[in-house]
Amino acid sequence: MPSSGSTSGKLPFGIARRAPLLLAVTLLAVLAACSAPGPRVKTAPPGGMLLKGAGATLPAPLYAKWFDAYQQANPKHAVDYDPVGSGEGIRRFIGQNLQPGEQVDFGASDAALTDAQIAQVPRGALLIPATATGIVLAYNLPGLPGDLRLSRAAYAGIFRGDIKSWDDPRITAANPGLKLPRLTIVTAVRQDSSGTTFAFTNHLCSISSAWHDAYGAATLINWPGTSMRGKGNERVAALVQTSLGSVGYVGLEFARKLGLKTALLENREGHFVRATDESVTTALASAQLPENLRLFVPDPAGAGSYPIVTFSWVLLYRHYPDPARALALRDLFGWALSDGQTYARQLGYVPLPATVGFKALDALNALAPAR
Repeated sequence: MPSSGSTSGKLPFGIARRAPLLLAVTLLAVLAACSAPGPRVKTAPPGGMLLKGAGATLPAPLYAKWFDAYQQANPKHAVDYDPVGSGEGIRRFIGQNLQPGEQVDFGASDAALTDAQIAQVPRGALLIPATATGIVLAYNLPGLPGDLRLSRAAYAGIFRGDIKSWDDPRITAANPGLKLPRLTIVTAVRQDSSGTTFAFTNHLCSISSAWHDAYGAATLINWPGTSMRGKGNERVAALVQTSLGSVGYVGLEFARKLGLKTALLENREGHFVRATDESVTTALASAQLPENLRLFVPDPAGAGSYPIVTFSWVLLYRHYPDPARALALRDLFGWALSDGQTYARQLGYVPLPATVGFKALDALNALAPAR
């Protein structure tokens, strides 16, 4: 993303026990989704500009904070971000089969863009890492007298559908003295094309040859075993909150928002690590971005590293027909990469590592009006 004078000098700071019960919970979730109010549609301020984006749900709470704070300081600019999931955000950004109102100025994805997807963007694409967080395994086991630990073999087996009960020896082995119930495990997963799913399955590929060979890393998975499916991180977190015996993968910030218990996961060094700002930061500290700024860290090294982490990217065009729009986007995301990083920790994200932030700001300078 091209730099402007306002961004180049700033420094960055620095992821069912019983069938009737399961059916009832699922119906409640469906009813809640149907009754929820639709997204607020923003309009351009008088004499100003509306910037439209769509994509990943993982960074949506941080983006909402950013865009509100930016508009307060820059009242001539408003941002309308639609958290529809990474896959849908990529579709809109590329411009495939757009419906009225789906045109965007930027996209967002936790899976970045593939080379093939970039080739479909006539105006060119810039991938700008904007934030990072951990993907946690949130669970619902009321009354469990202690923290749940899940080995790599255990959580890979759970999501493959091979481990079906919470008192399975492959789970109890890592939890001596913890009385785990004889309760069916139900996974809560994404039904929409999701960058969070990509980050999670990319990690599973790196720790489980069985997962790699059967499913691979993808934004959309035909999940095995007993699972409940929801759109967006927020819906998956809500399913875990209301479903006894469930476990689901969500961004750390969504588990914190609902007060969900999260498992300590075994990392590459064999340590069981809780997802915290520090353990996620440690996992990403040595990240060295390539020239295209597309970097995945599927199984970070380090005794204190949390094992499932991801960057989240903003997708910008290299060229915009309207010079004023190009400059507005450059200023917005220049601010997000510098001053905006201060909002990360309070919302469950981590500021970008300094080296990543500097490279992202440099890349922002490539954003330019169409020639």
